[in-house]
Amino acid sequence: MQFAPFSISRLPRIIFGRGKINDVPSLAANYGLNALIVTGKESFCASPRWLAFTQALEAKSLNWLQFTVSGEPSPALVDQAVSQFRNEAIDVVIAIGGGSVLDAAKAIAGLLPHGNSVMDHLEGVGKNIAYTGPSTPFIAIPTTAGTGSEATKNAVLSVQGFDGFKKSFRDECLVPEYAVIDPDLLASCPAELMAADGMDAFTQLLESYVSIKANPFTDALAWSGMNAVKEGFFAAWEGKEPEASQGRASMAYAALLSGITLAQVGLGSVHGLASPLGAYFPIPHGVVCGTLVAAATEINIQAMQTREPNNPAQAKYAQVGRLLCGVQDLDDAAARSLLIGLLNHWSERLDLPRLKAYAITQADFPRIIADSRGSSMQTNPIKLTDAEINAILVKRL
Repeated sequence: MQFAPFSISRLPRIIFGRGKINDVPSLAANYGLNALIVTGKESFCASPRWLAFTQALEAKSLNWLQFTVSGEPSPALVDQAVSQFRNEAIDVVIAIGGGSVLDAAKAIAGLLPHGNSVMDHLEGVGKNIAYTGPSTPFIAIPTTAGTGSEATKNAVLSVQGFDGFKKSFRDECLVPEYAVIDPDLLASCPAELMAADGMDAFTQLLESYVSIKANPFTDALAWSGMNAVKEGFFAAWEGKEPEASQGRASMAYAALLSGITLAQVGLGSVHGLASPLGAYFPIPHGVVCGTLVAAATEINIQAMQTREPNNPAQAKYAQVGRLLCGVQDLDDAAARSLLIGLLNHWSERLDLPRLKAYAITQADFPRIIADSRGSSMQTNPIKLTDAEINAILVKRL
């Protein structure tokens, strides 16, 4: 086997397993006496686990304050939190929630020691000032299985509207000290959230697997993650016990691996489009991924067949088709065709909305396409033309 050079950037220390949230108070106590807990508006805080968790912190002599994140985090929200808690001598930030909560907490932890605005460091729209750290120690505890933010160095922040943006505050100093993945925390996820988040995790695994920067290390993780999606996604979504419990564990694992792989080798056209779509329209990120992944895969394959028939991603797409469809004796063309059909079937079965459900029209496409060529599009397995990107959008309008 030939190995081209590759490098792996910093990862968090990972703790995975049912009930592992119970380890967090002891971990947090290692950093000091004062904790900031960043949570979502409801979910975990409305469950009996919240009281047990805060009592366990107090049993470790930890003082705690809470900050709530509702919806996708904005730079203004991060700056508000930094201003509010800057003088509270916070020793550790603990985030318990979905990707938006983890991203907000990651940025807050990074700026608490410094007190400046996140706009100083936000890619593409800020002052382009280099961030040099240090960050407040940060423990990430996901309660959804989608973004993999617990394993990445970037905090995605957005401002929604006609002049909106969706950009990253990104640095290795922001990688969590610990990623604590407890599949039991997914039990409260409603089916529609499990569907969108699951498709986000799967899309991240697929796009990193065919990324132009993919390497044997990330390929092994992406493959393992996609196999976990195959085994557990629909059991978790359907919510019928006891299968759902194992399904949630599979999806928590898949989402973690998707965060690791995307952080190492990047993503592709779906996430390239997700940036402007999520900035300009009220469309959840997971819905973007779920509704576009089949079309983007089909257009990528067509583009490679036309211009780069020997592109290694062609064989990789076929391998994924055989994996997900469970049929090994297929030639590559048939396997790719089955993959596209299966992904379309998933989108329909999960009842993922089309773009028009969010008031997106073809008149919006030129602006979306123009603003889709960020870092994710740069690692797509083939450079797509504007017409090809337009075709992806048309298929899911």
